Amino acid sequence: MKILVCISSVPDTTSKINFTADKSALDKNGIQWVINPLDEFALTKAVKLQESQGATVTVLNVGDAGTEPVIRKALAIGANDAVRINAEPKDSFSVAKEIAAVAEAGGYDLILCGRESIDYNGGAVPGMVAQLLNKPFVNACVGLEVNGAEAQAVREIEGGKETISVKLPAVIAGQKGMVDEKELIIPNMRGIMSARTKPLNVQEGTSAQVKVQGVSYDSVPPRAAVKMVSPDNIDELVRLLHEEAKVI
Repeated sequence: MKILVCISSVPDTTSKINFTADKSALDKNGIQWVINPLDEFALTKAVKLQESQGATVTVLNVGDAGTEPVIRKALAIGANDAVRINAEPKDSFSVAKEIAAVAEAGGYDLILCGRESIDYNGGAVPGMVAQLLNKPFVNACVGLEVNGAEAQAVREIEGGKETISVKLPAVIAGQKGMVDEKELIIPNMRGIMSARTKPLNVQEGTSAQVKVQGVSYDSVPPRAAVKMVSPDNIDELVRLLHEEAKVI
């Protein structure tokens, strides 16, 4: 079984986000980049299938050379090899086209990815990839078992969970719960050393990108000062909610 795991390089959640002086782009200085956490759940599941079923795992990233440390971490976690599409991921559709092209050319049985990336939270790429490939798609997956040419997936739906079966090849978008958090793999020294010699194939983008340009970015406004109101002073509370907060 051949598995393709799509990963994004995103800022660590503890990074302080700033923008350039003209607010036209993200200021990347000082930012620590990591594997998108939801993609990491998918990658861990792929490595477990590698161990239990002898699957081969390829990681795929669309990005410039700056994403290679993150790709090498994925290799250290256990992927066999990697592909980097040398293109700037400006929009979901262009990224999906690049992923679909690699998936189709490689004849993968299973395409795994996170439900969304934690930077843009678009959640559009996995479904687009499935549509471009004309393959079954399961979103918000919190459990996955593979038996031969069929996968059984558990996904979250409103008010509960749903278990469905799909024929492979298929696209599965995972999230927290696809594997237990304590099962996430922390690369050891052996994995880090072996990652240096694992193949990382760089390919140029094959599709014309949609012309998308950010006009400007703004930081979230700082929180206003908190006003404390005595629990005995209900009249003052009502006045503030009415005149200042304007919520009543």
